[in-house]
Amino acid sequence: MHIELLLEEPSAEAFLVRFLPRVLPAEAVVKPIVFQGKLDLLAKLESRLKGYKSWLPADYRIVVLVDEDRQDCRKLKTRLENAAAAAGLTTKSKRAGGSFVVLNRIAVEELEAWFLGDPVALHAAYPKVSATLGKKAKFRDPDAVGGGTWEALEQVLKNAGYYKGGLPKIEVAKTVAPHMDSARNSSASFHCFLDGLASL
Repeated sequence: MHIELLLEEPSAEAFLVRFLPRVLPAEAVVKPIVFQGKLDLLAKLESRLKGYKSWLPADYRIVVLVDEDRQDCRKLKTRLENAAAAAGLTTKSKRAGGSFVVLNRIAVEELEAWFLGDPVALHAAYPKVSATLGKKAKFRDPDAVGGGTWEALEQVLKNAGYYKGGLPKIEVAKTVAPHMDSARNSSASFHCFLDGLASL
C-alpha cells in the first residue's frame, strides 16, 4: 500500500515520517506532501484530489491531516469531505461498508496536542519535563487545552529550561516522535487518526 499524506506544515511531516513506520505494516510506503499552511492546503485540496482521481492505482490511499485551530470541527470536516466528493473519491465517512480512498483527519486543536497527550514521551525526549504532566488538570484532556496547544507546549518546555527563544516546532516533532506510544496517549483526535489509519 502507498499512502499520500497531505499535510499543512513541515512539523507534521517531521513527526509522521518518524512515527508511522512503527504503526503501519512494513510494506506500506508513505509519501508526505507539505503545503504552505492550512489555507494553502484547503484552497488546493479539491484540484489535487481531482488530479489523483485521474491516475490513482488501486493500492494508493490519501490521508489529509489539518489542525482544527479553534475552527468549527464539523464545518472543517465537511469542507474536507466535500472536496473528496467533488473529486469523485470515496472517504471513510462516506463509504457504504466497502473500501475507501481518502481519510480526512483533524488534529484538535493542533498537532502539539498529540505530544501533550503523551507526557512520558515528552519526558523521554526532554528529561526535565515531568512525566506526570498529564495529571495536572490543564493537561488531562490535551485536545481541550485552552489558548493554543503549541503555545502550551512551548510554555511547558520553557518552564523546564528548554527553548527559551521560542518553540522550534520541527525540531520538537522530530525529538518526540521516537518516544510516542499510541496506547498511552490521551488525545482523542490522535486516536481517531490512528483508528482511521488502521481501517485503511
